[in-house]
Amino acid sequence: MPEICSTCGLPQELCMCEEIAREQQNIHIYTDRRRYGKIVTIVEGLDSGDIDIEELARTLKTKCAAGGTVKDGNIELQGDHKKKVVKTLAKLGFNVEDS
Repeated sequence: MPEICSTCGLPQELCMCEEIAREQQNIHIYTDRRRYGKIVTIVEGLDSGDIDIEELARTLKTKCAAGGTVKDGNIELQGDHKKKVVKTLAKLGFNVEDS
């Protein structure tokens, strides 16, 4: 017996809840200058209830070959990686606004 989605009631193979949730999020990506002139790329506007923000941060850190963390629901990556982050999130189906 296939697993049933608790949101839409469809089998997990047919469920589109996660993809719809990704498209509805308005994600903002910008850079900030921190201590000693270091640049940090910040991804904000993620709804942590719909996606695993830790897993997404791990994916972005791998794609950008950079360190980073999750703070206050935002993903912070070390360095200026706006273009790579926009490209990666678009491939994953997110609606991205580049600030």
